[in-house]
Amino acid sequence: MKHLCARRLMAVTLLALGLHAAPNLALADNKAVATDEMEAYLDFVDYGGATIFPEQIPKDDWKKFFVIDARDKDQFAKEHIAGAVNLEWRKVLAQRQLIPKDKPVLIYCNTGSLSAQAGFALRVAGYENVRILQGGFAEWKNKGGFDAASKAVAPAQH
Repeated sequence: MKHLCARRLMAVTLLALGLHAAPNLALADNKAVATDEMEAYLDFVDYGGATIFPEQIPKDDWKKFFVIDARDKDQFAKEHIAGAVNLEWRKVLAQRQLIPKDKPVLIYCNTGSLSAQAGFALRVAGYENVRILQGGFAEWKNKGGFDAASKAVAPAQH
């Protein structure tokens, strides 16, 4: 009887250890898959990492983009690019069903660093149509907003 109890205790202990370890094994597998996906993306992506400068977008082409303001709602409420949709950078994957795959997507934040992270996540998730606005909202404003492209090609004023 004593031997049977010891076996049961051992079996229950092993089962408990196995159940405890299972989520960690699944997490390790998920990390490996994520790492493989990011590695494949880095092998594939062009040098600029899908960035685009404000002056590369002619005024009439802005309406072709689904524009995402990746800043928080207070910054968005204060000022944003007209027509932009506010999806905070940390939540773009959770709200990806709102993001089209059949038209160009442009994502920006204040300076481009947070939108670059969100854009990277989206591109790894299969959104090859995502571009990150280099320099973010600040650079867009400084370069002339929707008129940045025409100002970039205008003759210098002396």
